[in-house]
Amino acid sequence: MNELAITVIGPDRPGIVADVAEALARVGANLTDSTMTRLRGHFAMTLICAGPSADQAEAALAPVVADGPLVATVRQVGAEAVRTSVGEPYLMAVHGADRLGIVAALTRVLAEAGGNITDLSTRLTGQLYVLLAEVELPPGAADGLAERLSAVAASLDVEVSLRRAESDLL
Repeated sequence: MNELAITVIGPDRPGIVADVAEALARVGANLTDSTMTRLRGHFAMTLICAGPSADQAEAALAPVVADGPLVATVRQVGAEAVRTSVGEPYLMAVHGADRLGIVAALTRVLAEAGGNITDLSTRLTGQLYVLLAEVELPPGAADGLAERLSAVAASLDVEVSLRRAESDLL
């Protein structure tokens, strides 16, 4: 069975999700994982689906994107590798005045500690910048990591918190 990664991006409007889902369902695409959001008036969707070929999915989406404002990409991907998580789930929250480099600096600290970001979102509301991330950390890494994150956050003039997440809440 084919597995596809599909992205759809364009100006937000009602009905994009329905249009894309219906088009893909017509060719037998089973949506297995997805994330969808509105970013400053633009809609962004990433899907993993199983079923049709990439050509069939592209043809199904052609009428949805035909008028131009939406752009869709379809790419064949391999089956998900069986992976047993060895990490512990944590939530990182950052807030403060917007400035260049917040995401780069704090995610570098996570990466250097062996952290794997499993979900990350940011929002800018006026001058307030907010970052929320779900992270898997190696066992025992959180204590030292929290101190390093705090030091980098202070240099960026933002606040950061790192707390253990209950895995059933994710």
